[in-house]
Amino acid sequence: MCLGIPGKIIAITSPVNKLATVEVLGVRREINIACIVDAAHPVDSCIGDWVLVHVGFAMSRIDETEAQLTLDVLHMLGEAQAELRAMREADAAVAGAAS
Repeated sequence: MCLGIPGKIIAITSPVNKLATVEVLGVRREINIACIVDAAHPVDSCIGDWVLVHVGFAMSRIDETEAQLTLDVLHMLGEAQAELRAMREADAAVAGAAS
């Protein structure tokens, strides 16, 4: 399954190589923005854009509302996974105590 994570472009690190710094949930990393630039939207105009990041590439631009909704869903999924993990650990502890 492919998953794009929303991030905000905060700096252009190499206009020639089409590289930018994106911030995703407080984590910054360098990504390639070649897929989202063209004559109508050049490299220098990307600062402030919200993008879907997948394996180090900005795959598409999205609006801030869509970015926030996606981040909220990802957060809820993380909480659900943590809850399932806690339930499995509790079941394993009960089964271990019963042995």
